[in-house]
Amino acid sequence: MQSPYHWQSLPNGMRLATASLPYAECATMAIYIPAGSRHDPRGLAGLAHFMEHMAFKGTARRSAKQLSLDLERSGAQANACTTEDHTVYDARGDAASLPLLADILSDMVWHSSLPPREIALERDVIHEEITMYEETPGDHIGDLISQALWSPHPLGEPITGTHETLDAISRNHLFEFCQKHHFRSDLVIAAAGPYSPAEFAKILAPYLPEQSTTPPAPATAFAHQAPSTPVVQHRETEQLQLAIAYHTPGRRDPGRHALRLLSILLGESTSSRLFQKLREERGLCYHISSDLALLEETGSLEISLGLDPDSRDEAFQRIMREIQQLCREGPTAAELERAKKIAITSNKIALESTSAQMSWAAESLLFEGEIITPAESRARLLPVTTEEVKAMARLVFTAARQAVAEIRPL
Repeated sequence: MQSPYHWQSLPNGMRLATASLPYAECATMAIYIPAGSRHDPRGLAGLAHFMEHMAFKGTARRSAKQLSLDLERSGAQANACTTEDHTVYDARGDAASLPLLADILSDMVWHSSLPPREIALERDVIHEEITMYEETPGDHIGDLISQALWSPHPLGEPITGTHETLDAISRNHLFEFCQKHHFRSDLVIAAAGPYSPAEFAKILAPYLPEQSTTPPAPATAFAHQAPSTPVVQHRETEQLQLAIAYHTPGRRDPGRHALRLLSILLGESTSSRLFQKLREERGLCYHISSDLALLEETGSLEISLGLDPDSRDEAFQRIMREIQQLCREGPTAAELERAKKIAITSNKIALESTSAQMSWAAESLLFEGEIITPAESRARLLPVTTEEVKAMARLVFTAARQAVAEIRPL
């Protein structure tokens, strides 16, 4: 079966990744900027996220309202997100609307006018966003564990920034960030829908910048260090939020497939060790999960749960017991086989939409320098052995790599 994925270098130096889906009725387009919160200058945490918001606030041709109206007259939608290492602007709609999606996204990303009045208004909106996260313990614990795991590196700062750093960001900072990162030759433009690679390129060509710029120096690499002392907050809440995280190898490490399976069998499903031992057998919590996040040179495996404060010590001890057993004995063959099945099937389910197919092509090209097909990616999980998973557990689950964050009731 011929792969639907294709990528090409564009005349302006940027790259185009496409997924040709002949039977799709919809189309999706996105612009992937290889800059996120870890690229924020010191003292200006939240700059990349602020710029993401401002891209929707008007261009030389359209006001913020006009951007929305032009999209929604055709039933299309646009969104964006900022992560630690990249920012994504995407739009999706009927397949025939692809030229409009390209027009709107290119206008937002490459021609944002940064109106001063809109900057002031959006600053207030982001202040409310920060407050919303801070007042939601289940969300705010994510910022605290990042602080415990990464600080003082920029990865330890909230993606949204803080109230103080947000107020320090000026229009000039936003303009400089846009000029530095939005025209980079290493960014990826991606699209998925019922078009051939040549048709995608022809449709998008009129809306792309004529030239690209040389990428800036890479963001400061994280040099491994022992995490700080636990980060603990006390607040008026009845439930305790607990997060335990570990430094892991990065997304290019040869052991990343064993690491992925380790996270799945530890806490990513209802059959996982932590869910069964803490929730089902002991009733210590309603929710417990593990999550894996991989960056270029590093990553994190995070365990999070909410529980009664009186159950905290028992829950922590039982988590450590499961981790230690994995380090001593590794998973059983049945556990590993189940984890592989979960990973492979989840990947297939996740790729059922044009948006997911577009994201797969874009992120593969952005992070790998080529498009690895889902089948190729899934095949790399199959040879992983129980011994490899055990070796990864022994590498990751050490005191020198562990960070802890808690939100405790007053």
